Amino acid sequence: MTNRGKTMPMSTFKAMLLAGAVAIAPAHALAAPTEAPLAEVVAPADGQEDYNSEAAMADAKAKMQKEIDEAIKMIEKIFGVDKLPAVPPAQLALAQQTTTALVPPGSLAKMLDNMYGKLFQGLMGEMGGMSDMMLSIKTGVESEKIAALDEKSKTAVADLLDPYRKQREEQVMKVVKPLITEVLGDIEGPMRNGMAYAYARKFSAAQLGEMNAFFATPTGKAYTSEWMALQADPEVMLAMVKAVPPLIGKYMDRAPAIEKDMKELPKEKQLSDLSDAEMSKLAKLLKVDVKVLKEQRDMWNSDAVEATEAVAADDYMDDAAVDAAVAAADAAAASIDPAYDRSNWSAADLKRVEDLELAYENAAIAAQEAADEAAANARKKLPD
Repeated sequence: MTNRGKTMPMSTFKAMLLAGAVAIAPAHALAAPTEAPLAEVVAPADGQEDYNSEAAMADAKAKMQKEIDEAIKMIEKIFGVDKLPAVPPAQLALAQQTTTALVPPGSLAKMLDNMYGKLFQGLMGEMGGMSDMMLSIKTGVESEKIAALDEKSKTAVADLLDPYRKQREEQVMKVVKPLITEVLGDIEGPMRNGMAYAYARKFSAAQLGEMNAFFATPTGKAYTSEWMALQADPEVMLAMVKAVPPLIGKYMDRAPAIEKDMKELPKEKQLSDLSDAEMSKLAKLLKVDVKVLKEQRDMWNSDAVEATEAVAADDYMDDAAVDAAVAAADAAAASIDPAYDRSNWSAADLKRVEDLELAYENAAIAAQEAADEAAANARKKLPD
């Protein structure tokens, strides 16, 4: 079975959206590994620069609003926001004064400007054809040789292939940055309002008064004008990235102990583990006939046995199905971007990809064998 993972090429429109989303997101939110749920609503499909009709746009907006409403309900339920007591008006007024000082108009745009020169343009540069892989694809030269070139040579090559590359990137910037600045301005009001309620609940009237007095001083004004932009300062972001490996390392060091503690806990019960008395008690709690639970238990046990018996027979079919899906994905990728057609790759690049795929496959097989061995050892210790 062969497994492949590749990053699909982005349209210019999607690249703009990604760069904008990164610029808007707080630095601590950049660790989120998932694509924004609204991306598929906002971004047109590949090869489609705009929605075909007002109806299609209306449908997309309606879908987006529905997702937002569902997210709001979920957040309210998880945090119990809708059950919080009312905030006294006087307390809220003090907090609004505090948050107005902390988030003056233009604060979020200033944060964007702090990132714009490096992160924003760096992202667009990578997406605009300056990457080693893209230069290798365009020229047919092995990516290792491209990587060995200095930046001046790479830039000269990119400029030769696309003399108007810089103008193209600058035009994208001219379109995106004003749009994001406008959106950030729209966000500031609700952000201030939400912060006001949070501050009003967290701090006393005396504490809010002291904050407001400090923010009215020259030093306080200097702080409030810079504190948010500093969250996106390259040194702050770099320090946070550097802090990730120790965090992961500590988790990896303690993982065996955590796993051991978890295994020592009694396993959760299934219906098949319950006594007749417990089944009757459960039926009473659920307000159903005990026969319903027994039928569910018997059906579950039957399905489990059938699934176990079918595993060996299905392994080959599963592998074939996965390989067929991978081949279909490769064909789809090549149809979108000929650069993903392996016949266009250099021998060195093709060998590197295939070697990594083989290593991935061998590792997956080894992991499964280890899991099977662990399960066999566990069965020896478990009571019959």
